[in-house]
Amino acid sequence: MARQVTAFSNATVKRLRSLRDKKARRAEGLFLAEGLRIIAEARDSGRLPEIIAFSAESTRHPLAAEIIAATEAAGGEAIETSADILAKMSGKDNPQMLLGAYRQPETGLERLDRAASPLWIVAQALRDPGNIGTILRTGDAVGAGGLILVDDCADAFSVEAVRASMGAIFTQQVATARWPEFLAWLRTDEGQLVGTSLNATDDYLVARYHQPCFLLIGNEQQGLPPDYEAECDLLVKIPMAGRADSLNAAVAAAVMAFAIKASWRQEGS
Repeated sequence: MARQVTAFSNATVKRLRSLRDKKARRAEGLFLAEGLRIIAEARDSGRLPEIIAFSAESTRHPLAAEIIAATEAAGGEAIETSADILAKMSGKDNPQMLLGAYRQPETGLERLDRAASPLWIVAQALRDPGNIGTILRTGDAVGAGGLILVDDCADAFSVEAVRASMGAIFTQQVATARWPEFLAWLRTDEGQLVGTSLNATDDYLVARYHQPCFLLIGNEQQGLPPDYEAECDLLVKIPMAGRADSLNAAVAAAVMAFAIKASWRQEGS
């Protein structure tokens, strides 16, 4: 049975609000997801929140009511509260009618099954959580196995990244590693490391991509460091026809991921 919470000082309200902070997420092992669409995507992927907060209005939506009931049946905590308190927890002036706290998965490379997909996306030192969430969404769209975050990246489980992923945080595996650790793991088995670089001579549309392919996207401002480029099995460039010399990192990841998948379809035809 859901309990009603009407005070900003409530311990659960404070706990959920704290999950907007990375240190609290690590300490609690939980992260936040907002909105019926994302929470329904999580449910369809076999994930229910440990805590679900909702407004009275949300219970009138059959899918929302179903997810709330399923959360309670699974032993989760359900709290009904006001829009003002939901806004306090989510950090948004116009909060979604559902807010869930989910158990954060382990992010070690050893958890990944590279045979799960022929394509993986690797991001190096990405600082924008919106880019990380968008890349996760792209990975879901192309059927990638997941996203490997190398070096000091923004947190894939931040509210901003989860929001931008539109539910892909629940369908894509996420791993984190330092560069030497990632390279050692990559070279223990088959895998083509493909980097994007302004210094490359191979056009991305004519290059040959092998499976499994690990697509490496560099930092938003600096791109890939030269020694990282040197470790790539293939470097490609996306020609720029206008004044811009490069694309946004998330856009470049999407262009490359779909080009790689398209090349495999053409080879199979």
